[in-house]
Amino acid sequence: MRHILITGAAGAVGTALLKRLGNRADVTITATDIRPPADLPVNARFVRMDVTGNAPLNVVLAEGPDTIVHLASIVTPGPGSTREHEYQVDVEGTRNVLNAAIAAGVKRLVVTSSGAAYGYHADNPVPLRETDAIRGNQEFPYSWHKRLVEEMLTDARGTAPDLEQVVLRVGTVLGRKVENQITALFRKPRLLGLNGHDSPFVFIWDEDLADILVRAATDGPAGVFNVAGDGAMTVSQIASQMGKSVRWLPPLVVKAVLSVARPLRLSRYGPEQVRFLLYRPVLNNAALKSVFGYHPKLSSAEAFQHWWEAAQ
Repeated sequence: MRHILITGAAGAVGTALLKRLGNRADVTITATDIRPPADLPVNARFVRMDVTGNAPLNVVLAEGPDTIVHLASIVTPGPGSTREHEYQVDVEGTRNVLNAAIAAGVKRLVVTSSGAAYGYHADNPVPLRETDAIRGNQEFPYSWHKRLVEEMLTDARGTAPDLEQVVLRVGTVLGRKVENQITALFRKPRLLGLNGHDSPFVFIWDEDLADILVRAATDGPAGVFNVAGDGAMTVSQIASQMGKSVRWLPPLVVKAVLSVARPLRLSRYGPEQVRFLLYRPVLNNAALKSVFGYHPKLSSAEAFQHWWEAAQ
């Protein structure tokens, strides 16, 4: 039986993963919380661990897992968050876990990266494949941090080849209880669209992602895989599904407004947000299906429909 250590297991995806593992593994879950999550399965134990310090090395050496599933990351920063704190968790935290895995002789490391690692660029291929360049934009902390993490993991594949890696470049996660920066955009009375750019979104249902993580942590192949449901949804299609309208604006106008609004604290977003709205990464999931061996149960459109039905 495998011994799997999961970082950041307190979120919706981590909770679903823990339930799915069932009796297939002994599990150690870690988080910065003082108290363990409720309804901890009998085959799991909780260890408090802050990924930003020395704890990962101490915990991994003490627990001796065969596999580490590294979920700890700041996807939606809180109001008081800073870029430095997010860097410490996303980048240095991953470095600490990676170094601990190598030092302890862990067999496999599973890391949830993001489609944002490709960056938001006008010349991004549509759709993006795993062989396309990782060019996360520095002006977007999450995108930049995922780029740095992937570069770190690439280096480790050369210096520590005995550590198997499964790197999952995940699209926007939707679920019945999932709320993030993207769903906040959808909850507005009208959606924002930029003239000439009906930018598509790709979605993955959280239960599909949990199933993918189970396979990655147990009997799936090593490698780098895009994770998204089939197809994509444009802003127009999303608005139509919700019975809402789209406010179409010129990109230069939105950029000018945000340039003024953020310094005045009227918006949390700056002019760089226009690039985010224009050039969203569209992920090709062919390798996920043909190489990794998992076919998402819900397409992007079906995942959105399930989320919207639960959100009302």
